[in-house]
Amino acid sequence: MLNLIEHGARTHNPTLLIVHGLYGSGRNWGVIAKRLSDTRHVVAVDMRNHGSSPWKDTHSYPELAADLAVVINHIGGPCDVMGHSMGGKAAMILALQQPALVNRLIVADIAPVAYTHSQIQYVHAMKAVDLSEVNKRSDVDAQLRGVVEDPTLITFFTQSVDVKEKKWRLNLDALEREMPRIMGFPEVEGQFEGSTMFLSGGNSDYVKREDRNDINALFPNAKFFKIPGAGHWLHAEKPREFEAALRAWLS
Repeated sequence: MLNLIEHGARTHNPTLLIVHGLYGSGRNWGVIAKRLSDTRHVVAVDMRNHGSSPWKDTHSYPELAADLAVVINHIGGPCDVMGHSMGGKAAMILALQQPALVNRLIVADIAPVAYTHSQIQYVHAMKAVDLSEVNKRSDVDAQLRGVVEDPTLITFFTQSVDVKEKKWRLNLDALEREMPRIMGFPEVEGQFEGSTMFLSGGNSDYVKREDRNDINALFPNAKFFKIPGAGHWLHAEKPREFEAALRAWLS
């Protein structure tokens, strides 16, 4: 089963399951998860090939959704489910294939479409880091500067380094091999008729107006909201606004 990071106690509110994006982990969501746990049980997972969860050879969205279903059945669902980016795609497939496990759905800055760009350059950047020279996270930071332009991403990536063991907590080989699947979205039938929020960054182009037909076909009760001034990493760039949006939707 996936590694779980739990916050807060069970209440009358459904448990909130947080599903991170590519190259992330449940730890990345610690601050938001702790704050939201004042009114509900919150569980952040490490997806397969990330964090402390098992490494697998494959990384398809039906498999990621099945991993989440195991977690929800272990917790005792249904749960409210929030997924960002890759985690949002996995959450969408879960809701479409096993809707009884999902109460409310929040999809953060991703659409149920295939993207033409790739994130493979970041796999190459992380593979190029000489971990034998790493004694602290800032050593990784120094090696990535000049290779990765966005300093926010560098800080994000360094959280996935096990400095003591001098290794990545990411199965970079599998993620590189499976990148076409990760950037794509599988053919899927059915609809999720539950309450669904698509929450996007105002400066992000991941969820375009032309995607709404595809979204509405699968999620007929979808509502769309944007956080002004935020990009794709909206929860890191505007954490208080992101938290406020989730609180309003979940309540």
